[in-house]
Amino acid sequence: MTETATSSADSTPPIAGDADVRRTADSSERAYNTIRKLLVEFRLKPGERINEVKLATNLGVSRTPVREALNRLASEGFVSLTPNRGFFVRSLSTEGLLDLYELRGILECAAFRLMCERAEDTELRRLQSYWEAIVDGYRDQPADVILTEDEGFHMLIAELSGNPEIVAQLASINARIRFIRRIQIEHSSHDRTQISAHSAIVAAAVARDVEKGVELLREHIEMTVSATQRALKDALLRVFAPDDGAGLKRRRRVGAA
Repeated sequence: MTETATSSADSTPPIAGDADVRRTADSSERAYNTIRKLLVEFRLKPGERINEVKLATNLGVSRTPVREALNRLASEGFVSLTPNRGFFVRSLSTEGLLDLYELRGILECAAFRLMCERAEDTELRRLQSYWEAIVDGYRDQPADVILTEDEGFHMLIAELSGNPEIVAQLASINARIRFIRRIQIEHSSHDRTQISAHSAIVAAAVARDVEKGVELLREHIEMTVSATQRALKDALLRVFAPDDGAGLKRRRRVGAA
């Protein structure tokens, strides 16, 4: 009798709600991947208000997974949420970009100094191991993978500084520049030979060569922001340039008036 009771208990069917939760999670993930692709390919225009109902209809899902996907994209810096107005595609603008990169440089250089002062040798080897694990295929990866691996590299330096506030602030900056960095990585100006820069930064960290490491980081970030500005300019032209010269002529006439 006991065995029968136990067997019966073990074979209890899953709660019906579990399947619903899985379906919602799958729908949310599918909505996220689709909307992110639309954003990256500029099929949703910068500054445009996102129509959640239309997206849900096109995707064949309810608004709930679309809203979950948009909240996730907002946390990653791809869209912004305006209270009482909804979600908007992140604008392409140089406004504030230089300030964010300047702050990023300050934080990362400070993190490198603290890491060299505080981290154990085993922790510094974590940075070395992280880079060695991805370096061989780094330049040949898709843009999303390169962005993720690059952020992981720099966030690990922040983590090894031992200061959680630096980690939090750098994560916030990354979220605000991620959309633009994603554009830059796919642009022709992206220098995939930055592998040597990362390798040199790792070597300086392992040697606890603070001044060399800080110099390398500063140059690395300055080079990135320069390339990002070029990529942003080209992206704006690609998104907003008219298919023919009519729109440009109209703007010129308005300007002349």
